Amino acid sequence: MTPVSLEFFPPKTPEGVTKLAAVRQQLYALKPQFCSVTYGAGGSTQDGTFAAVQAILAEGVEAASHFTCIGASRDSVLQKLDAFKAAGIRRIVALRGDLPSGYGGFGEFRYASDLIGFIREATGEHFHIEVAAYPEMHPQARSPQDDLVAYVTKVRAGANAAITQFFFNADAYFRFVDESRRLGADVPVVPGIMPITNSAGIIRFADSSGAEIPRWIRLRLQSFGDDSASIKAFGLDVVSALCERLIAGGAPGLHLYTMNQAAAPLAICERLGLTA
Repeated sequence: MTPVSLEFFPPKTPEGVTKLAAVRQQLYALKPQFCSVTYGAGGSTQDGTFAAVQAILAEGVEAASHFTCIGASRDSVLQKLDAFKAAGIRRIVALRGDLPSGYGGFGEFRYASDLIGFIREATGEHFHIEVAAYPEMHPQARSPQDDLVAYVTKVRAGANAAITQFFFNADAYFRFVDESRRLGADVPVVPGIMPITNSAGIIRFADSSGAEIPRWIRLRLQSFGDDSASIKAFGLDVVSALCERLIAGGAPGLHLYTMNQAAAPLAICERLGLTA
């Protein structure tokens, strides 16, 4: 059966913490390989991230903390790695991260590959390191080739696997995997899957992240207006068909961006026959 992993973001309120705990219990029916928890810009939610990762580990599920290096020093990274070790965290999603508004400089790490190399230098093979991949190109990259080289550099620095930005074009994913393998980066590349549950949200996410929504999908979504049931049914068809093609083409797993909701990820996995 195709492995599934899940991504959550750290809640900002006590009510959100309680709600996310209930969502996780529903999604554990998928027997996730691991659950990752995101950071805010500049690591702004790192306390909430750490608490959520610890809660997932306490529930008996492997957890990965996002770890951004923008604005970080070598000492601050070492302190965080020690805290991860003490908490029993063995997985890290290593990212450059976004500069928060008004922030001055990069710190001692300019690229995610710098962070990965430093983690390997400091801790050897203690951590399983995932990195980000962009089948349709990172929005800040100068060219697709530059972006591909940046990804390969992260793999050579010591990454174990990659998780992609969400996308709706399977050809872009397969081409990215083929091209990165030709350059010697042969770690698993797990496609990131974003459920479609409302039109405005998915279009906003895509426009801000550089992910392309094919015109036919965008027009269909817009045509539904406020018909939530039709949007969800259409979204389930589109995303399930994408996942079926990815699995048939050899994708090593699926990483579901849950948005801290259970219904859509469960529906997708049920459609794919991935529920226990």
